[in-house]
Amino acid sequence: MPTLRLALAQVNTTVGDVSGNAALVRDWCRRALDAGAQIVAFPEMTLTGYPVEDLTFRESFVAASRAAVDQLASEVPPDLAVIVGYLDADGPARTGSDAARDRGPRDALALLHGGRVAARYFKHHLPNYGVFDEDRYFVPGDTLTVVRINGVDVAMTVCEDIWQPGGPFAVAGRAEVGLVVNINASPYELNKDDVRLPLVARRAREANAAVAYVNLVGGQDELVFDGDSIVVSADGELLARGGQFTEELQVVDLHLPAATSDDTGDFGEMLVARTALPALPELPGAAVAPRIEPRLGDEAEVWGALVTGLRDYVRKNGFRSVILGLSGGIDSAVVAAIAVDALGGDNVHGVAMPSGYSSEHSLDDAQESAKLGGLHFTVQPIGPMFDAFMANMNLNGLAAENLQARIRGMVSMSLSNQHGHLVLSTGNKSELAVGYATLYGDMAGGFNPLKDVPKTLVWKLARWRNTVSPLIPENSISKPPSAELRPDQLDTDSLPPYEELDPLLHGYIDLDMGSAALKAAGHDPALVDRVLRMVDIAEYKRRQSAPGTKISIKAFGRDRRLPMTNRFREGV
Repeated sequence: MPTLRLALAQVNTTVGDVSGNAALVRDWCRRALDAGAQIVAFPEMTLTGYPVEDLTFRESFVAASRAAVDQLASEVPPDLAVIVGYLDADGPARTGSDAARDRGPRDALALLHGGRVAARYFKHHLPNYGVFDEDRYFVPGDTLTVVRINGVDVAMTVCEDIWQPGGPFAVAGRAEVGLVVNINASPYELNKDDVRLPLVARRAREANAAVAYVNLVGGQDELVFDGDSIVVSADGELLARGGQFTEELQVVDLHLPAATSDDTGDFGEMLVARTALPALPELPGAAVAPRIEPRLGDEAEVWGALVTGLRDYVRKNGFRSVILGLSGGIDSAVVAAIAVDALGGDNVHGVAMPSGYSSEHSLDDAQESAKLGGLHFTVQPIGPMFDAFMANMNLNGLAAENLQARIRGMVSMSLSNQHGHLVLSTGNKSELAVGYATLYGDMAGGFNPLKDVPKTLVWKLARWRNTVSPLIPENSISKPPSAELRPDQLDTDSLPPYEELDPLLHGYIDLDMGSAALKAAGHDPALVDRVLRMVDIAEYKRRQSAPGTKISIKAFGRDRRLPMTNRFREGV
């Protein structure tokens, strides 16, 4: 039985940085060669980064991608088989209803060997749900590429091809391949491996072949990719798994059946095209022991996603430092801790902006948060600014409360302009859901790490992070949450307890449950009516909120897209 040494390069790319991504491929190819690999596979759209969105329609960008893959073929080690994702096209960008359905931009992979592109494959299944709009951008491929490598038939597929039954994996089974390589840019969601691993095992059994699943790692705008690359045997047994949120090379020796079929042409759902590579060098030295990295716990997993998402948003957009308002509350303390873990305390600036309603303990908690994180800390009282506004405007009640938040937003943005910091906003998903946030006030910012994190999870993350090392003041965790915009104010003056609110929001937002279904599930009918109305009328606020890392199945923005002008109301 032939043996192939396969390396999965779990790497962090940057959208649009074609030359930088190509350099990354060259570097990791050298590492794979040093590890004795015969084949190395990189994630989906490695050369362009993912997702490229409407860059797909820019012919110069497509041309840059195509030129890069051809050039890269002459730059990688000639004896190494390199599978890399890129953007290709066999026609013009798709525009209008009459756009050709059989030609256009392609989500593609290339197999590089011997100084040339030895084979190509175009993604067959194009996802059009959640954060994906690939039917808008790409034309599906109709041919499964099978490459014979040292006597083993290897089929190559891209991301969604593994998420759907039939198609490439069913055809791979009929083509009698020994291995299917699946390259991915699969965004993170909490506990996604609970779905991913059984899925890969099912496809392996469908194809009757071993499956190697390599995934992207790193942050791209709201999305974060967790790696978690997987290799399973033909019967679905887990052979190797990479870490989460880490760049790494997973090397595994696979004992695979020898090729038995040379059939090509129509295999029902797809065509099959075959090619063969010249013999690759024999395996050097002893066999490689596969690694199975342990899964992270829920809080550690989410924390890793939030740290990765923030770090890469800052780094990839050219910022060096961040600034945030430190109120002494749980949300700002957790955002400060995420920023410290992502960037180091010396690159994090906290500013306390007390008003006449701010409690002394809140300022103490803010100072403690800065001390624990080793971050820069300043105090900028907003009382005189608030008084100047009030002396010239007749405001009271909610308008006066929101004025304080807007002054704080203005201070943060002004310090950002002065010093070049990226402003972090600190509102959590629960607050954004019900509109308990002030436009151009506490919502002001360039990035929001907690945008997809419900309030109850914020507390869990804080408690978990302090088990690693003390970073969040205990008083910020234990005290009742308050915006401190009027005397003795608590969140529960305006909202139900978060322990009641968050499960209801999960049903309505993440699961798309309607009013009747939520009431039937046991939620208080009056509370359902009240909360759903709050969520519905706050859509215009969320549309103007800062981007933030997606960790759930239904994040605001890319996932959940509702009209701002909308008269439909649940239960009315």
